[in-house]
Amino acid sequence: MSNFSIESLEKYFKIYRKSIKKPKKFWDEIAEENFTWHMMWDKVLEFDMEKAKFTWFKNAKLNITKNCIDRHLMKRGDQTAIIFEPNDPKEEAQHITYNELYKQVSKFANVLTEQGIEKGDRVCIYLPMIPELAYAVLACARIGAVHSVVFAGFSSSALATRINDSSCKMLITSDGGFRGNKVIDLKGIADKALEDTPSIEKTLVVKRTGKEVNMKDGRDLWIAPLLEKAAGESVAAIMDAEDILFILYTSGSTGKPKGMVHTTAGYMVYAGYTFKNVFNYEKGDVYWCTADIGWITGHSYIIYGPLLNGATTVIFEGVPSYPDYSRFWEVVQKHKVNQFYTAPTAIRALAKEDIHFVQDYQLNSLKVIGSVGEPINDEAWHWYNDHVGGKRCPLVDTWWQTETGGIMISPIPFVTPTKPTYASLPLPGIQPALMDNLRNEIEGNQVTGSLCIKYPWPGIARTIWGDHQRYIDTYFSTYPGKYFTGDGALRDEVGYYRITGRVDDVVIVSGHNLGTAPIEDVINEHQSVAESAIVGYPHEVKGNALYGYVILKDLGIDRDETQVAIEINRLISDQIGPIAKLDKIQFVPGLPKTRSGKIMRRILRKIAVGETKDFGDISTLLNPEVVKDIIKHRK
Repeated sequence: MSNFSIESLEKYFKIYRKSIKKPKKFWDEIAEENFTWHMMWDKVLEFDMEKAKFTWFKNAKLNITKNCIDRHLMKRGDQTAIIFEPNDPKEEAQHITYNELYKQVSKFANVLTEQGIEKGDRVCIYLPMIPELAYAVLACARIGAVHSVVFAGFSSSALATRINDSSCKMLITSDGGFRGNKVIDLKGIADKALEDTPSIEKTLVVKRTGKEVNMKDGRDLWIAPLLEKAAGESVAAIMDAEDILFILYTSGSTGKPKGMVHTTAGYMVYAGYTFKNVFNYEKGDVYWCTADIGWITGHSYIIYGPLLNGATTVIFEGVPSYPDYSRFWEVVQKHKVNQFYTAPTAIRALAKEDIHFVQDYQLNSLKVIGSVGEPINDEAWHWYNDHVGGKRCPLVDTWWQTETGGIMISPIPFVTPTKPTYASLPLPGIQPALMDNLRNEIEGNQVTGSLCIKYPWPGIARTIWGDHQRYIDTYFSTYPGKYFTGDGALRDEVGYYRITGRVDDVVIVSGHNLGTAPIEDVINEHQSVAESAIVGYPHEVKGNALYGYVILKDLGIDRDETQVAIEINRLISDQIGPIAKLDKIQFVPGLPKTRSGKIMRRILRKIAVGETKDFGDISTLLNPEVVKDIIKHRK
């Protein structure tokens, strides 16, 4: 257990040095001392970076749900495993104990088996943030089926694409879902998707809204009566370490989603280890990650990471603005939340509102606050730190990806001194490298480059479903022998890392490499600006020039936009230099974002150069209507 918890900076450096010097020995000890195995491994790790082949804990046998549920039953069976906080605050929250979780997951697993699902079958899950989503995920893992969760805000075409890509045999959905004051017709969306998904044999439907839906004979079944009849006990399937646990789709720059494949043992060890340390979780704490389980953040840090540690984790069905902008803080107060993990997009949206929404609530239960999903800008960092963390909670600015399975670079609370906008130091076992354009590693500090990882870690994705060559080309060909993250980073004078944004968000203007993230940070400091995004476009003199899309606060207020544009460029000139000034500034009502809050910059690049069609797959956009408005008012 000695390596599992990091309680001091001295211990961090000692463990980190050990993890880099003898990585196999380090992960061997972490895995053996902290998890339950049916059979131990022959070898900790075999790998070939060139071919992107990774085998962790070779020939080990286990089941991840035994580690998430069964092993906790003796000591903490009556402890709350999941707090379900519904969309409507007037609806009572549910407290689901580990004993109840075992029973519900067993019932769900038995229903899947009765309906013909076998080990290795793919099951697509398209559900709102309700307890059944967690049960379905864990039930798949229990019987060895591969879960593919699709965020319940995606369109029918996005759902169909993902079902067809991995030939899912079953779909689990619901009659609908609540999102703020809206009711989402999930069954209707699913029905449309199922018109073109020949691999689906059965659809199980959860009743959530009570809305009348179409049920197709022979295909669609209400799950409640099946669960009622099912046994509340189950035997966990014995899985090989490298058996597939789940497929999770992430947007590709080409518009074709990538099905990232994660396997059982390595993912388990990495999710469990990183959760414990990054959130300083202690027995009795209540932990809340506001993400959706449809994203990797939800997989690793709502379900698997917390449950592997015997934690109490919150599943939140609602949105931060319903019934008003105090909802997050009302939930923190109500459940006495100790660790709170959310996205910069949410923080910026909440920071725009009146401060009384935060100040009206007691947030003194909080011990750790965290940020995830994109680099956090300075203004949002300080607002979050000051008003939510009360300047007393460590703010863990975490960097990681769907592909990495878990957090890679992050402060460790009460151990690593935090620095605004810096993800700080790599976690044990993670060996970052900054690379230059000639594929050489950049040594020393106070440098910038492309962020790569030099050595495998247990949580690394194993492939892209059905397209290993794409996996090699995307992540291992740019810098041979290394995993290329696609991000640029800065390493400061003490070795802290700051993520500067996607490398394809670096624009070369008059021979200067300009990262868009630092410029956006400066623009966002302007008192009238809510958010911004910058892309490059061809310029006959400079090679490329910068095009800025800017959202103003309180759009209804009458203001001189020409003057605001002048002030924005003056700020950029003062803080970065005249070379970074924007040639074009377009004030927009919104930015095209994926459901996880990431700006879809390829659309903005196309609009900037006058291409107004062929945007690839935009079905994953949260707000497709904003694209038309941006095109209409293009500069």
